[in-house]
Amino acid sequence: MTPTRLFSAPDSTAGSCRPESPYGEVCAIHQPNLFPRLATLAKLFTADYWIVLDDVQFARRDYQHRARLASFDGSREPQWLSIATHLPHGRSTSIRGARLADPIRCRRRVAQLLADHYGHSAHWQAFKRQLEPLLAEFERTDRLADVTELSTRLLLEEVEWPGQILHSSDLLARGERSQRLADLAWLTGATTYLCGTGGMRYLDPTAFRVHSIEVLPFQAPTSGVWASAREVSAVHALMLVGPYALRRELEVLRGRIQNNGSDRFRDVRSTS
Repeated sequence: MTPTRLFSAPDSTAGSCRPESPYGEVCAIHQPNLFPRLATLAKLFTADYWIVLDDVQFARRDYQHRARLASFDGSREPQWLSIATHLPHGRSTSIRGARLADPIRCRRRVAQLLADHYGHSAHWQAFKRQLEPLLAEFERTDRLADVTELSTRLLLEEVEWPGQILHSSDLLARGERSQRLADLAWLTGATTYLCGTGGMRYLDPTAFRVHSIEVLPFQAPTSGVWASAREVSAVHALMLVGPYALRRELEVLRGRIQNNGSDRFRDVRSTS
């Protein structure tokens, strides 16, 4: 089915006005990941809304169909939780075009490995109940993106994120990587784009500057519950400290990052 295009980027920004911000001012743009890493979850939590980047090429070496789980007591090396994925169009298959190779087997693997790693946590039983809609999704669809996005939604709901979710496949943006991200942010009314450490290595800030959008670097802490935030699924931190404590950690980080962005904006204005 051809996706409905909600908004279209202009061929030129000359004379164009910024759209209103119905979703908030701060946006994050990220592929749907299976039980995303804590650093990724924190970036989404910091944003007012998340644009799910679901119409770019699927990458097997990324986290789109897999998550790294660390044992609850630290007695084992981290283990990959991967779900078998079929690419109908080969390497050119988009994320939303990828399919689960064996949904029922994938369902069993997800349930089994999560229980093996976190069954001894005091927070496991409550989380296990929250997993039920996700496990049921494997019986409803073979679309990888449906399952992985739902796994992220589940974690965001656990920490009571109040934001909204949009999809890049519903938006019409230009093709070049930085330009595409800038268009997506502009089309949805963002004034600030949160960019992770990986994105900062390739991002062209000029594409955002044309739209008067601030690029705000996002980096998670590296100590305490954040020690493995860039490698291990956020499920690990959730099972260690529970949803309330994890939400507090995320709120503190969000405040720090957004305040830094405000300070930078004030510094620019004071020197202009």
